[in-house]
Amino acid sequence: MPVTRWRGPWAWTALTMLACSAPRVAPGDPQAEIAGMLERSAGDWNRGDLAGFMSDYARDSLTSYVSDGHVQYGWQPLYDHYQTTYFAPGKRRDSLAFAEVRVRPLTLDLALCTARFRLSRGDSVTASGPFTLLLQKRGDRWQILHDHTSSDPK
Repeated sequence: MPVTRWRGPWAWTALTMLACSAPRVAPGDPQAEIAGMLERSAGDWNRGDLAGFMSDYARDSLTSYVSDGHVQYGWQPLYDHYQTTYFAPGKRRDSLAFAEVRVRPLTLDLALCTARFRLSRGDSVTASGPFTLLLQKRGDRWQILHDHTSSDPK
């Protein structure tokens, strides 16, 4: 059979079937991308770069943060909370680290991340606990839509 015969409807049918059977997988590796984002975020925190740390949160009024029985909505109120609680001039800020990062892709652009945070001063752990993030891929970056952070019992 000459190759030219495959240029017609058969070629389009074959291409359509191939395209429809391709799995819908997001490009990249969400586990590695989000773990890398958290590593960079901890570095921003430890350098005192609140703007860098907050750049991973979706900058809108629906971004939510749940901790200690309180719900806070909006990027700006969350920024203000971190500014007054951890980044105020003269305030001592403990070092931040993340561990046990697990990512579960939910759709092409949504992922659920569970992990643990640890704040430490020297060899002493000052706070730690599990957290859950709901993230959305926007362009080439993952953005936090929702953060639920819990503290380990003291």
